[in-house]
Amino acid sequence: MKISIVVTQEEHFKFAQEICDTIESSALLRGTGIAKRTPEYIQKKMANGDAMIALADGKFAGFCYIESWQHGQFVAHSGLIVHPDYRNLGLAKKIKSKVFEYSLQKYPDAKIFGITTGLAVMKINSDLGYKPVPFSELTTDPSFWAGCKTCTNFQILQSKENKMCLCTGMLYDPKDKPKDPPRHPFNEAVLSRLKKIKQALFLNKLLSFIFLFKI
Repeated sequence: MKISIVVTQEEHFKFAQEICDTIESSALLRGTGIAKRTPEYIQKKMANGDAMIALADGKFAGFCYIESWQHGQFVAHSGLIVHPDYRNLGLAKKIKSKVFEYSLQKYPDAKIFGITTGLAVMKINSDLGYKPVPFSELTTDPSFWAGCKTCTNFQILQSKENKMCLCTGMLYDPKDKPKDPPRHPFNEAVLSRLKKIKQALFLNKLLSFIFLFKI
């Protein structure tokens, strides 16, 4: 089986619906929040060359796209997904690495960031040189945060004025040298514990609110 990872073009429009469906079903299976995408939005990214797709003998195997914010000062990678038939092959890391290198070429001065609840994505980001940061170090562009409206955790984000959520913010600054080797070794146990603490804090506040409301 030969899998190729390429920059998208209009010829890949036919995969847009399948990509959206795979992203949504994967989020439902994991029980995590997700910012939903439409096929039209995915096709726009494809046409602009702001996405990469993995193809296995002509079939959709994986995908990720690029978004830029604040006039190119920040860049985010979104919609990273691998089709169920091609998981456990290390494909997500290969796609992310390709998109990362492509972003450095296309947006050489931009800070690359992401927010995620997935430990696997956190590990990939850490291996590339990202570091965990507070949301205050990420883009302030309201358009980015508006993209979280379809996520099940959006009310939490709103209540914290876009400063905190169940997601962990991670940032790569190209001005920080050297890039190799990664400067922020991934500690899965620490990040997993951090995620559980954040969830417990939000749950306690929610229960307190419900109790007061009933009174």
